[in-house]
Amino acid sequence: MVVPQLKQIRRTYGFDEISIAPGELTVNPEMTNTDFSIDGISLSTPILAAAMDAVVSPKFAGHMSELGGMAVLNLEGIQARYENTEEILNEVVTSPQEEVTRLLQKLYTEPIKDHLIAARVEETKRNGAKCAVSVTPASTKRLAPVAAEAGADMIVVQSTVTTARHISTSQVGLRFPELLEMVNVPVLVGNCVGFDVALELMETGIHGLLVGVGPGAACTTREVTGVGVPQVTATMDCAAARDEYFKRSGRYVPVITDGGIRTGGDLCKSFACGADAVMLGTPLAQAKEAPGKGYNWGMANPHPALPRGTRVNVGVRGTLKEILFGP
Repeated sequence: MVVPQLKQIRRTYGFDEISIAPGELTVNPEMTNTDFSIDGISLSTPILAAAMDAVVSPKFAGHMSELGGMAVLNLEGIQARYENTEEILNEVVTSPQEEVTRLLQKLYTEPIKDHLIAARVEETKRNGAKCAVSVTPASTKRLAPVAAEAGADMIVVQSTVTTARHISTSQVGLRFPELLEMVNVPVLVGNCVGFDVALELMETGIHGLLVGVGPGAACTTREVTGVGVPQVTATMDCAAARDEYFKRSGRYVPVITDGGIRTGGDLCKSFACGADAVMLGTPLAQAKEAPGKGYNWGMANPHPALPRGTRVNVGVRGTLKEILFGP
């Protein structure tokens, strides 16, 4: 007789369901240190700008760097497909809402061009910023070496869900130890939400981990696929994996909460739950310097078969400096 395995449900928590209890000790703000580093790249502001076309451009990366953070450029987005990105962005933000998904799907069929990857990396560095670039696992073996050769300082391998083990029709799939040897720059991987997956990814040698599946304001992954874990629980579980891995190996792999952070309180809760840094999308899309002109849309919105996202009118709330540090 085969005994069926029972699936278990446990309570999970999002940002709105918790608050931070004050402790027994207070400290002057100037005596604290919020520096963040990942394999030799140090940031005085532990905030990364998400690899979204409405958020990050080479020029925006320069502004982000001036304020101590880092921006991640999407190598599978508009920047690596079109010479004149301003014209394309205007087309996206002025499209009627009911037509925008079809428009994005059409625009993102334009081939990715190696010379544009090199040009965007060079432009980012010319603006005084370290250049981090994002690729999906399926495109990593082709695009990551191009970016690294052009001078990219960090490769971010990012998809809705990324695991160390993957079943595919490819004879040889993406193997992170091989990628690390190939590009010889720090590799940040995401996204994941669980202890076991986080631990397995860290064991491959990656330098940082993105946490979050579907919490973003411009993302509809949870509605479309039903997949996701609220960010408080996801961050705590992945931070526990980081601590366990450090105990075993002596190597510290930073955990970065990515998505669903709308307020300063959410950011503080991320750190209280164990995050080393955070990645922001929509809050930074509201900056005057953002290329989206007050709009934002999900990275999976243009997917040809399963679009997961929407264009959101987020408005313009102030300069990047005001959004990060207050008016």
